[in-house]
Amino acid sequence: MICEDAESWLTLQFLPGLGPGRIARLLAHWGRAEEILEHRAEAARLPGLARILDDDSALNAARDQARRELERIARQDISLISCVSGHYPWALREIADRPVLLYVQGEVALLAQPMLAIIGARSASGYGLRTARRFAAAAAERGLAVVSGAAYGIDAAAHQGALQVGGKTVAVLGCGVDVAYPAAHRGLLRDIAQSGAVVSEFPLGTRPEAFRFPIRNRIISGLSRAVLVVEAGEKSGSLITARLALDQGREVLAIPGSIDSLKSSGAHWLIQQGATLIQRVEDVFEAMAWSVPAGTNDKGGPSPEVPLAPEERQVLQALDAYPADIDRIAQQCGLALTALQPLLLALELRGLVRRLPGQLYERVRP
Repeated sequence: MICEDAESWLTLQFLPGLGPGRIARLLAHWGRAEEILEHRAEAARLPGLARILDDDSALNAARDQARRELERIARQDISLISCVSGHYPWALREIADRPVLLYVQGEVALLAQPMLAIIGARSASGYGLRTARRFAAAAAERGLAVVSGAAYGIDAAAHQGALQVGGKTVAVLGCGVDVAYPAAHRGLLRDIAQSGAVVSEFPLGTRPEAFRFPIRNRIISGLSRAVLVVEAGEKSGSLITARLALDQGREVLAIPGSIDSLKSSGAHWLIQQGATLIQRVEDVFEAMAWSVPAGTNDKGGPSPEVPLAPEERQVLQALDAYPADIDRIAQQCGLALTALQPLLLALELRGLVRRLPGQLYERVRP
């Protein structure tokens, strides 16, 4: 899957000094990459853009690089999605600094499903690894895709837990999707691409440099409806992701560990700051007002159907006749988007609502 105007999008990406923030400013004026390039002279009059867009040699070099990139994408069966594409994940559309382009190996449609981020320490304890696998497996069995960063420790355990139960998982990389990092996870990344998706905003061949990992963390939290921290030290990169999650309006959840373990000091600090303390899988769903799907419980056995809350019935009534977009549902129900999204997710997990492309929702008839 290659987005429309892919060469134009890649040309903008490869223009030195432009970057996602400036591209977002240009998109606010012209809406599409091709139109930005067509109105280059006018765009160059915007503050800070003259030297970038007036440089013909830089533009020609960027076009050449874009064409080479497209050839590599086609050879490697990689999807390229622009931020205006109908296939772009709706959750990422909400964040202010969303990536302009996403490179995806694997199942593009998976990025539209509800996700739980599970993150934590690279040098995790046995307790942390077991906990990450258990919670990831349970979440995946309940229909959530598990997203993490494919690093050593908790990240890898989260991906493995989802895969072990045949669930879906997404790895967001701080390098190109064609670069196996860490190298020891080459097989894991291959399994994720086959059963889920490997995602990056960075061009093919981009090496894993330290400054890129905090940048990619906003995608991990942005794709997710909640971020679960299993183990994290005081200076863990997981705390960066947790802060980003709060900025993006996501729920931050944390699993406590031993008070004697430095590996859990960051998770304990998050709990002190107001993160929801998680002890059971149900706690994750309760924290987000999600409903565990009928027919399952924490032991995997049967459980009774959960009755509808008044707000959930109101949302279903708004979808009684035709599919509707999220803004229209919010207006009809008199709900803020931050209150409506968990309700839609709960109904989706229970099989009562189906999400369609373009942020449309429809009621599922029995």
